[in-house]
Amino acid sequence: MSKETEERRDWMAVLAKADPGILHRLWTDLGDGAGFTTLRPAETGMVMVRGRAGGDGMAFALGEMTVTRCTVRLDGSEVLGFAYVAGRDRRHAEIAARADALLQTDRRDAVEAAVIVPLRQAQAEARGIARRKVAATRVDFFTMVRGENPR
Repeated sequence: MSKETEERRDWMAVLAKADPGILHRLWTDLGDGAGFTTLRPAETGMVMVRGRAGGDGMAFALGEMTVTRCTVRLDGSEVLGFAYVAGRDRRHAEIAARADALLQTDRRDAVEAAVIVPLRQAQAEARGIARRKVAATRVDFFTMVRGENPR
């Protein structure tokens, strides 16, 4: 996989997992003003989620999940932005698609600094809080041995 593909995969994951309120605030604060043409308006549908028993067993259909997708084109260019987000938040999908488009242009550094970096930090902080909550309820089991078995 190329470096560009890896970087895009990373920022698309950050955008998809972002808290919609934080994403909207950061996007508004960016105030880029770029024009976009909506190629596929934000629409909600279902996708089948697959799972594997034990991580390496046979794949099976775990269930369905609601997903919202959107596709935009940056005005005056052929740059396309795509987004798929969990849930029904159409504005989240639209902003993520617009950010994806801008991140593929010469405005990448500004968008990354204003949107991606703060989102990545917020997500890391949320993971840290979740880890601390789990660690607080952790139970270590041990077995005490009482001498030799008489058999």
